[in-house]
Amino acid sequence: MEISSLPLSPSLRSKLLSAGYTNLCSLSSISPPELARALNISNHEAAGILKVVLQRRSRVDGAGESHAIISGAQTAWDILRDEQTLTHITTSCEELDTILGGGINCKEVTEIGGVPGMGKTQLGVYRIQLAINVQIPVDYGGLGGKAIYIDTEGSFMVERVFQIAEACIQDTLDNFALKHKDFQVCGEKMQPKAFLANIFYFRICSYTEQIAVINYLDKFIAEQQNVKLVVIDSVTFHFRQDFEDLALRTRVLSGMALKLMKLAKKFSLAVVLLNQVTTKFIDGSFQLTLALGDSWSHACTNRVILYWNGNERYAYIDKSPSLQSASASFSVTSKGIRSATSNSKRIKIM
Repeated sequence: MEISSLPLSPSLRSKLLSAGYTNLCSLSSISPPELARALNISNHEAAGILKVVLQRRSRVDGAGESHAIISGAQTAWDILRDEQTLTHITTSCEELDTILGGGINCKEVTEIGGVPGMGKTQLGVYRIQLAINVQIPVDYGGLGGKAIYIDTEGSFMVERVFQIAEACIQDTLDNFALKHKDFQVCGEKMQPKAFLANIFYFRICSYTEQIAVINYLDKFIAEQQNVKLVVIDSVTFHFRQDFEDLALRTRVLSGMALKLMKLAKKFSLAVVLLNQVTTKFIDGSFQLTLALGDSWSHACTNRVILYWNGNERYAYIDKSPSLQSASASFSVTSKGIRSATSNSKRIKIM
């Protein structure tokens, strides 16, 4: 059960969410003094909050929530069948789709980061490409889904979205026509306007807003139906800017990661997170790594790192429970992400 449903004042609920307490379970083993310090409130107020939590949990348990959890167990056969029917979002690059097992997996959280020199514009195109590709109609071999784009840095480029949508539609129609000579174009669905109308955009200006929107997604996705992709660009920005207490940051991030994993499973959608790069002192030297620390590195199902190899861009699967570590080249063109071309040149993006 969510903290937002508790009969508390808005200020106390806001403090709980900001400190990373998003559900009743996160408050199950904390004492009043510890909660008081975390929220900067009195011990009396903290004790009152925990009393409300205890009362609400007693009601929930009495209503049979524990039985629902037990009855929700899956067999190994069910899990295998789910994996065999797992859907993917194409990246528009055949080589990249191959190492990803068909594309970006639904029901999973995938983190993507780029080394210096890749350029934020290049990483942004990757995200936009997925938000467009997830909408390719089922009749044309796609998922026919909708996308949610959470922008924490103000880098969303709607003109680029329109451009990539036009190219995706044209390529989809051309490829489909080669295989089906007598096909009929689905006019309304295969228009850039329709693709843009199915991208729901949230502009986030603080980490508290980021947490609040993620907590709201469960309800929003249930109302919209058929959302198949959630993009956060970037998950890192506000958590590197606004935090001095690293222990608090770790707790908040852990709660957010758990929420995103649950959303991916519950709605059979893909969650894609953009991360920034930082340096870490390892074995006597500074090495590049993705930001937010070691604990965050375990929060996502898959981790993909984009890098340069000479004049070509590559994507490397750094971590995945089901995919082998592998690299694939790709290009960033006026149409968006595409298979690598022999004449691609390295251009420094400011």
